[in-house]
Amino acid sequence: MRYKKRVSFHSSPLPPYRGDLNLLSKDIRAWLEDGYKISIVIPDPGQARRIQQLMMERNLEIDIKSSFNDSGISPLSIIIGDIGRGFIIEERKEVIISDRDIFRVYRTRKKKELSSFKEKIKNWNELKEGDYVVHIDYGIGKFKGLVTLEVMGKKGDYFQVNYKDSDRLYVPLSQLDRLHKYIGDSENPPPIYNLEGGQWELTKRRVEKATRELASSLLKLYSIRKAKPGYSFSPDTSWQLEFEASFPYQETPDQLNATYQVKKDMESPFPMDRLICGDSGYGKTEVAIRASFKAVMDNKQVAVLVPTTILADQHYRTFSQRMSRYPVRIEMLSRFQLPGEQKKIIQDLKEGKVDIVIGTHRLLQKDIKFKDLGLVIIDEEQRFGVIQKKKLKELRKTVDVLTLSATPIPRSLYMALMGIYRLSTISSPPLERQNVEIEVAEYNEEIIRQAILREISRGGQVFYLYNRVKDIQKIAQKIKRILPHINLCIAHGQMSSSKLEKTIIEFIHGKYDLLVCTSIIESGIDMPNVNTLIVENAEQFGLADLYQLRGRVGRGKRKGYAYFLFKPEKALTEQAKRRLQIIHQFKGPGSGLKIAMEDLHIRGAGNLLGKEQHGHIAAVGFTLYSQLLAEEIKKLKGEKVEPSFPFHIEVGVEARIPSSYVPYPDQRMQLYTRIGEIGNEDQLLEFKEELRDRFGPL
Repeated sequence: MRYKKRVSFHSSPLPPYRGDLNLLSKDIRAWLEDGYKISIVIPDPGQARRIQQLMMERNLEIDIKSSFNDSGISPLSIIIGDIGRGFIIEERKEVIISDRDIFRVYRTRKKKELSSFKEKIKNWNELKEGDYVVHIDYGIGKFKGLVTLEVMGKKGDYFQVNYKDSDRLYVPLSQLDRLHKYIGDSENPPPIYNLEGGQWELTKRRVEKATRELASSLLKLYSIRKAKPGYSFSPDTSWQLEFEASFPYQETPDQLNATYQVKKDMESPFPMDRLICGDSGYGKTEVAIRASFKAVMDNKQVAVLVPTTILADQHYRTFSQRMSRYPVRIEMLSRFQLPGEQKKIIQDLKEGKVDIVIGTHRLLQKDIKFKDLGLVIIDEEQRFGVIQKKKLKELRKTVDVLTLSATPIPRSLYMALMGIYRLSTISSPPLERQNVEIEVAEYNEEIIRQAILREISRGGQVFYLYNRVKDIQKIAQKIKRILPHINLCIAHGQMSSSKLEKTIIEFIHGKYDLLVCTSIIESGIDMPNVNTLIVENAEQFGLADLYQLRGRVGRGKRKGYAYFLFKPEKALTEQAKRRLQIIHQFKGPGSGLKIAMEDLHIRGAGNLLGKEQHGHIAAVGFTLYSQLLAEEIKKLKGEKVEPSFPFHIEVGVEARIPSSYVPYPDQRMQLYTRIGEIGNEDQLLEFKEELRDRFGPL
């Protein structure tokens, strides 16, 4: 590259402001009085608007410009860009300030977001040949794949569904919204009828009556929450904007949207009950931290409920670090505290001296009293027992509740789908996050040896999970026999709190290469240097547990590896096989909601609403049942329900994706589904660009 002109000048560094915006504004005024031109360089437009508002609150007029080349730059401007650190050029009377100078953060450079990150939640049920499907108008059949037919001289692609007595239905692409994958009774195949005869219509009418009755009972909880006015939190303060601006990473669009939805709920006059579904490490905790800060700004107390002492300790450290510059008192209640410490914290909670308390189920015991509780955050609700869930249900009637989960429990997910709970999804991964490589295999010591050696050779550490405490010492000895030179330690829930904490801290600090542990590591532990996970007897875990465990590795820029090892094939039950197949199938980012939906299928969707509804769900499938129930709920709430009619548009031209362009039927099916989801011209142009990139000119 040839430079037109070389410029030499002397510069001096800026002082670190460490988030002190009053000191920054004082320096800016002094520079302006001396005739300096000042540019604040911020990488994100949303962040830039927050900085602009904070400066204007300090009576500093400031514009936002897209680049340094923008004409008419005023003496004080915010420039959209990214620089490492700021500096002062005395001879040119110019000051450049970076966000790192203001907040002392080291921000991950923003890469171009790939459209592939925008996984569609409704694609969790991709169809495969042989699957049972439900057509709203014709009933349950077996999906046979994509076929090309010539109708009235025009070729077109159709989805073929087979019914009883060789009846066949060919569904045109314009009616794919009327076809769903069947989810119902996982033990027994669903009934398949003829296309004619009226049996399907009779079944639908019977289920519609049942959903009407269930809708009425479900709405009682909804009505209680609406009838009891909650606390309406104030709009964001300047401290809130300043606090959010100091976040040291680039927020994902889903993360920002979830934060907006939570704060909007908090400002409403009704108690919040929102479920945030997102993979481990996708930013759910930061959303919870911002909600907590907002509650504290209104002098309300916050309770953060977590399933394990280790996760409580991690959240305590994260919350404390984020809020260290503000007068917020954060405490932790778990077995890591001595009885005397617990007693003092409990008393201070009662007197309102503690703003945020983070703890295990200890927070639900009778001796815990709050002076003014405003927000309860539940992390991984599925890990709590029946008694704890009953107490949580009572809390939901009176205070704002925010639930965080990678794989929500079926009932919570269902209530969210029905509109009783509100649902936010964080499905876009953090920048530079790589997919975790998953291997499902029979137990093999050579696989174990190679996996451990590869991770240690790149300077990383390993989790080896074995979930039976009484045999865990033998497992550690076995690993020592396979690899005598490695340093390993053991952690499980039956250890004393002091020994467990000491072991975990030493492992985090790199004293050991490998941690032999139980599922105590399942929830939320963030150890970026641990990027290989080996699970022995993986067939004994539930689907949600397997997915949670997968999220323990690959949380940074380095690629993660997860090995799920099972007993010989003959020892596996059908459900265990299915669980292992699914965890291997859904490797992509943001698959937690898909996993939760598949969990519904394996368990039998009827179980979550009781025996009386099981037969109805089995008769029409979970998707149609949910649709009918949602319509009944809308009617009882007085909302308008649009009638659903089948229609077919004949455009007089051959409209299909030819096999010469996309040769594989599975790919064409996926593309047809994507076409049906396009909602505006921008999405259409983006899709066309993707087609050109993948398959060539259109």
